[in-house]
Amino acid sequence: MRLLHAADLHLDSPFRGLSVDKARERRRESRDLLDRMADLANARAVDAVLLSGDLFDSAHVYRETLEGMARSLGRIACPVLIAPGNHDFFSPQSVYAALSWPENVHVFSSGALERFDLPELQCAVWGRAFTAPREDGSPLHGFAAPKDGLLHIGCLHGDTMGGTDYAPIPPEDMAGSGLTYLALGHIHQYSGLQRAGGTYWAYPGCPEGRGFDECGEKGILQIDIDGETVKAGFIPTAARRYEKLRVEPGADALTAIRAALPKDTADDVYKIILTGESFAAPDLAYLRQALERDFFALTFSDETVPPRDLWRRAGEDSLAGRFLRRMQRRIETAETEEEKKMLLRAVRCGIAALEGWEVRL
Repeated sequence: MRLLHAADLHLDSPFRGLSVDKARERRRESRDLLDRMADLANARAVDAVLLSGDLFDSAHVYRETLEGMARSLGRIACPVLIAPGNHDFFSPQSVYAALSWPENVHVFSSGALERFDLPELQCAVWGRAFTAPREDGSPLHGFAAPKDGLLHIGCLHGDTMGGTDYAPIPPEDMAGSGLTYLALGHIHQYSGLQRAGGTYWAYPGCPEGRGFDECGEKGILQIDIDGETVKAGFIPTAARRYEKLRVEPGADALTAIRAALPKDTADDVYKIILTGESFAAPDLAYLRQALERDFFALTFSDETVPPRDLWRRAGEDSLAGRFLRRMQRRIETAETEEEKKMLLRAVRCGIAALEGWEVRL
C-alpha cells in the first residue's frame, strides 16, 4: 500500500515580513502546491492521500483558495482523507462545512475517532477533527484497533512532545493503538520515520516555509507499507526556502557575505545575521541595496559587538588570569592555523562565561 502524507499547509498565511506584493505571490505559490501534490499523487499511483490538519492558517480563507483545493483534490485518483487541526478546526461554521467536497474527499468531523473503510485496500483509516482551537486530551487514549485482519492507519493532528493542549499523544498511546502507521500533523519539521511499539509514525513537516522558524527544505511524505514493513520517502515541495546565514563581516562586509553565500539564492528568502566584533556598525542600507536583487526577499540582523581585549586580564592572579596564561601557551605551541583559531574561540567562550557576557561564534 502506498500513501501520500502531508500536513500543515497553512494556506492563506499572511507571510508577515514580506512586502504586500511578495506576500500575495507567496500565497499564490502555496495554492499552487495543491496542484503539484495532486500531480505527485497520480504520478506515484498512491492508494490514499492523508492530510493531517492545519491545511488553512485560520478561519479566514479566500474563496479562491477553497475552490482551488476542492478542484485539486478532486483530480486525485484515490481517496483523500482530511483530519482538521487546531488552526482549521471543524465546526458548523468552519471552512470544511462551507464547501461541497468532491466524492473522493472525506473530512473527519467528529472530535472522537471515526473509522473510514477502504475495502478495496483491506484497510481502515481512523481519524478525528479538532473541534476547538485547543484540546488537552490524547485522541488515542484507550484506543486499540480491532484485530480483524485489516490494515489500520491513523490520520491525526496532535503533539507527541506532550505537556501541551494541542491533543498530546504520549508514546504509550501510540504503542497500544494497534495502528500500523500514524500520519501526524502539527510539528512543522520532518520527524523522520519513528516507531512506538508496533506503530510507525511521522510528521512530514510543513510543505512550504513561511518564516525564519521554518528554514531549510520542506516537503511531504510517500509511505510504503508491505505487511509489517513501513518505509518513508521525503519529497521536497517548497517553491522557496527560508534560510538564515551568520557572517562575521570583518573589514569588508559585502565581500564576506558574498563569500559565505551559496551560488543560487534568487528563489529564496534570507536573513543575514552579522556577528562577531566590529569597530563600526555595518551599513545595512548599503548592503541591502547591493544584495537584494540576488534574493526573493532579504533582511538583515546586526548582532556585532565592539571589539574586546581578550587578554587584558592575563596578568591577574585570578581564575581568569590563570586560564588566559595557559591558553596563551597552548596557542604558542599550536601546530596549525586551524588549531590556533579553535583555541581562540575557546578563549572567547571561556572569558564570556567568566565575565557573564554573551559570545557569538
